[in-house]
Amino acid sequence: MMTERGPSRPAGDPSSGSVRSTSWTTLLIAAIFGALGGWLIVVIAGALDVVPPYVPWTAPGALAVIAALVGALAWSTHQRIQVRHERIEPERGVAFLVLGKASALAGALVAGGYLSFALLFLGRWDAEGPRERVIRSLVAVAVAAGLCIAGLLLERACKVPGGDDEDDLEDEDPYESHS
Repeated sequence: MMTERGPSRPAGDPSSGSVRSTSWTTLLIAAIFGALGGWLIVVIAGALDVVPPYVPWTAPGALAVIAALVGALAWSTHQRIQVRHERIEPERGVAFLVLGKASALAGALVAGGYLSFALLFLGRWDAEGPRERVIRSLVAVAVAAGLCIAGLLLERACKVPGGDDEDDLEDEDPYESHS
């Protein structure tokens, strides 16, 4: 059965339009896959008898800029939705939610990758090259964790207070701005 809003679904149906928060298990799995990727880079470089990649300062720098932007968007969105109780366009809300989830997952994945990369060089701390890889990788881990946290905060900021206000919106134009 179709309505103006699309096929009608029971309220408890998981496909009814609600999205669950990113779980810690999902983030842990992403970090494990990232760690596997970091480990594979070092193992493959060793197997091919080439020098493992150098970690430039631009890697954690770029991550820091992205984390700061996502964090600022999370704060702004929180202020708008949670504090001032303003409405945002549904498309914008979904885009922010997707950005938050993607940032959280990417942060966990990158943090896991750089952490395993750093740990594999920790045993060769005395040499300058491995020491630089460890230091820069650990800085990247910290910044990637910040990106993950900023993504989770943005995701949380997108939650609608009260949550059950669909009855109030039935007669309204869904594309009308409510700011």
